[in-house]
Amino acid sequence: MQYNYLVVGAGLYGAVFAHEAKKAGKSVLVIDKRPNIAGNVYTEEIEGINVHKYGAHIFHTNNKKVWDYVTKFAEFNRFTNSPVANYKGELYSLPFNMYTFNKMWGVVTPEEAAEKIAQQREEITSEPKNLEEQAISLVGRDIYEKLIKGYTEKQWGRDCKELPSFIIKRLPVRLTFDNNYFNALYQGIPVGGYTQMVANMLEDIEVRLGVDYFDNKAEYDSLAEKVVYTGPIDAYFDFRLGTLEYRSVKFENEILDQPNFQGNAAVNYTDRETPWTRIIEHKWFEFGKDKNGNDIPKTVISREYSSEWKPGDEPYYPVNDEKNSTLYAEYKKLAEQENNIIFGGRLGEYKYYDMDAVIDAALAKAEEELS
Repeated sequence: MQYNYLVVGAGLYGAVFAHEAKKAGKSVLVIDKRPNIAGNVYTEEIEGINVHKYGAHIFHTNNKKVWDYVTKFAEFNRFTNSPVANYKGELYSLPFNMYTFNKMWGVVTPEEAAEKIAQQREEITSEPKNLEEQAISLVGRDIYEKLIKGYTEKQWGRDCKELPSFIIKRLPVRLTFDNNYFNALYQGIPVGGYTQMVANMLEDIEVRLGVDYFDNKAEYDSLAEKVVYTGPIDAYFDFRLGTLEYRSVKFENEILDQPNFQGNAAVNYTDRETPWTRIIEHKWFEFGKDKNGNDIPKTVISREYSSEWKPGDEPYYPVNDEKNSTLYAEYKKLAEQENNIIFGGRLGEYKYYDMDAVIDAALAKAEEELS
């Protein structure tokens, strides 16, 4: 045994666990099949812009312990997520707030907005049976039709009447002029990008990239006393019970010879006809400045397309419906019978995790394991 821990996956969960193990005096090897560290939070510098290669990642948390932890590895700017919705050329503020209601109905006071929503919610008289009814019961038909329906159907590849109501249990409705999407005390983007932040976590730890664990699983297992596995749980068991489903996202990136494409980091396209769900303009995550504080003359945009996952695609969002949740529960039973292996992270636990929750879970597991 050369190492105390083999960590499979150099994303946030793996990097945090590896850092904590190294700090506790353990020997650690990290492997990842990608050619880069940082998993889905990987950022790549293009034209002086830190491009979020696997979709927009905006760090936000109310957990002071997690915030204090990440700020040891990076300085964070004060980026505030204020997305814009584009419905057939009409622009609306998100999350739903007084700017949205004024544009939608011409109302000016919170009282008028509340009254309008209340009137429209009356359409649903019984317990909502699907996502469409749930959304109307929360915000009314106008907002549902223009700002929820098309976007959600593109996101999930299904009609809103076929989607379960729990997906949209609550929608933030603010009767204030507050465009801050996340209701979080701490928020921002690491200055210099996420890749540098993860590199700082993995400092002085042996990392091997472009390495597929399953190509030589027995050999890798023999290198360490314990394995921390952050890949898909069904792949670990060679899909013996069946394949867990995901939604995937495809990106179409463009470098444009202009300083400003849309004036905002994120614009959601909420009509059904536009094929992409949103366009990200990466430079606005860092206020359009390069690392020396200069204005960047070009811009990089990414159009996002939601798709059904198929083997070979990048898995993004677990499909937490009844069928998949039941299958995961069976895989979890198998995982619990494994000795000397820890399953963690979004894929290892088949769970939709925000970044702060991943870090919190990795810290908790490291504490339990290393104390």
